[in-house]
Amino acid sequence: MPRAANDSFSKCFVTGPLILESFTEGFSGTIICDGYSAYGKLKGVTFANCWAHVRCYWLKADSKNGQIGVSYCDDLYRLERKFKRLSPSKRRKKRQKYSKPIVVKFLEWVEKSPFYGKNALAIAAEYTLNRANGLKAFLYDGRIEIDNNPAENAIRPNVIGRKNWLFSVSEAGAKANAICLSIAETAKSNGIDFYEYIKKLFTDLPNLGIHQDPGILDQYLPWSKKIQLECRK
Repeated sequence: MPRAANDSFSKCFVTGPLILESFTEGFSGTIICDGYSAYGKLKGVTFANCWAHVRCYWLKADSKNGQIGVSYCDDLYRLERKFKRLSPSKRRKKRQKYSKPIVVKFLEWVEKSPFYGKNALAIAAEYTLNRANGLKAFLYDGRIEIDNNPAENAIRPNVIGRKNWLFSVSEAGAKANAICLSIAETAKSNGIDFYEYIKKLFTDLPNLGIHQDPGILDQYLPWSKKIQLECRK
């Protein structure tokens, strides 16, 4: 059962290398992300870059070569749809057999193509080549998704709304936003009705001695048996 939602959404609320280092302290593993430069400064973290972002760059290069770049990405996504319900080990094997040749051919095409300057085509090529290693990561681990679209979609309502939320301009407000969104997305990822869950938290927690015994909170986490029983969709 999933416990926490994808944490890459934090970039939209808490930016800067120092805050990111604090956020990922003690974490080891892979983060699926876009090309945000601060990510490269984190230690002990492996990055898998997002193919959806790559596709967008080639789509913006509105030209014949741009369409070629998009077609490579589309070929990978067609395969991903076929592999979606496979176990991680089987998905890895399928990716090695069918997806890897496409990735290799695509990167070779980009390297050999004379894309220079600051036009959209050159920017797409530079973005792709600078993240070549991260773009290959999904080929070697069946648990890794090809993009971070789930996280992007999860934060979209908050990102759109924050323009009207004045407290978002402060670091404290950004932290509050991130906490609220984390609760919402973790509840959803565990199949919890968020409205019923928040209602229960607001009803129960003020009457409990959580400051004297913080362990009580374990019973109110989205994956606890109590919450699963009372707030499950």
